[in-house]
Amino acid sequence: MSSEIPAMGKMRFCAVFLFLILTICGSTNIDTISSDIKIKNVDRIIDCSSQLVKSTSKLTLENAGKVPIKNFLLAVESAAKDNLAFLGAKDSNNKELRLIETTVKGFDYIKFYRVELKDAINAGSSAVITTESVFTKSLIPYPTAITQQEDQLVKYNGNLYYFSPYYVTSQKTNVILNTKSVESFTKVKPFSQLDGTLIFGAYPNIGPFTEKELNVHFKNNSPFLTVSRIERLIEVSHWGNIAVEEKVEIEHTGAKLKGPFSRYDYQQDHHSGPASVRAYKTLLPASAADVYYRDTNGNISTSNMRVKKDSVELDLRPRYPLFGGWKTHYTLGYNVPSYEYLYHSGNEYLLKMRVIDHIFDDMQVDELVTKVILPELAHNIKVNFPYALTRLADSVHYTYLDTHGRPVISFTKKNVVENHIQDFQLRYTFPTIFMFREPLLVVASLYSLFLCVIIYVRLDFSIHKPEHPHKE
Repeated sequence: MSSEIPAMGKMRFCAVFLFLILTICGSTNIDTISSDIKIKNVDRIIDCSSQLVKSTSKLTLENAGKVPIKNFLLAVESAAKDNLAFLGAKDSNNKELRLIETTVKGFDYIKFYRVELKDAINAGSSAVITTESVFTKSLIPYPTAITQQEDQLVKYNGNLYYFSPYYVTSQKTNVILNTKSVESFTKVKPFSQLDGTLIFGAYPNIGPFTEKELNVHFKNNSPFLTVSRIERLIEVSHWGNIAVEEKVEIEHTGAKLKGPFSRYDYQQDHHSGPASVRAYKTLLPASAADVYYRDTNGNISTSNMRVKKDSVELDLRPRYPLFGGWKTHYTLGYNVPSYEYLYHSGNEYLLKMRVIDHIFDDMQVDELVTKVILPELAHNIKVNFPYALTRLADSVHYTYLDTHGRPVISFTKKNVVENHIQDFQLRYTFPTIFMFREPLLVVASLYSLFLCVIIYVRLDFSIHKPEHPHKE
């Protein structure tokens, strides 16, 4: 009995220790709002000229406390957090700052990010930080359906004030529309309209988490193209080539087409279908070669491909124009030399390629799946992502002369925009001697075949041997 008590005590101690470890680890992403931080000034620009809403804010942070500040919080209101695709911050030296998603007790309905400063803000000092955020599907077509000849009108619903957990002394907001055709907008003095820009403020002394609805109803005939799904396949070869193939599903998510479509009017009148999409440009790597572009009906001409100094510009034209609610899908592929993306030291290899590449300007992607096919027998595979991605289960791909199959590394992400065009790093081990495995298999197969043929032609399979006449 006495021997069981110490054992039970050890178990309790281990349980308590594990609980404390989990509590500490779980609390690393819980922050508090510092009352020492104040924002002296906010200059905000909201760009609504495309299908995306891009917000750039120049913040002047002030340390009103007595100890240096090493980080601060950014907040995203509950109405906009589901549409947030990208958020970044830079200091006055244009250096990227690290952002960590976090929480604040009592504000579970708000999404927070902790911004780690490279240089602490001393007591009584200030610093200028620039933040950039991109929102998808924040411009709603209104009306939701239009005829072939009508312009597209959209509504933007946002916050008139900069949403922040800190007190803001003064702020000003410019909304860029790039059109003078504005049906209506929120009018809170002081405000003004200058060509295609709405100017709000400056507004003084705005408290933390202040919200006031900002509505703008205006004309926007920009291409409202959404990639509903893209599957990007990267096949790595150690014989000097990397093959890239993309299967793209696209939908026009603007105002739906009301009434019939007239091909005759569309071809005769270039002002017909102002909100439709006839073509768009895709940028490929400068070293891209053997480009092909096809849909379910077969190959589509790529005669509009232009080779530039730093890219290959491909003018993609679907078989039919895209109106609201219309869809299309196609396959785009090309080859690039491996020496530009694959590095090695001995048997250790490093692949640096983009998670996603350019599809069209101001693109928005609902779902991205990227698959990397490595050479057979590659092992010790490690992947580093530039931002949060979901890694899928590894699989195996078989092709010519494969016996074990080639490892396939897959990962996915939702709500992707151009800011996510960044490189991932994939490390793996592949002994150089394995490169001669498949050529040796071919040589051995041919040798075996020829050997069998030689043996076959030298064997006599006849049942009756011919009799030779006797010589007298």
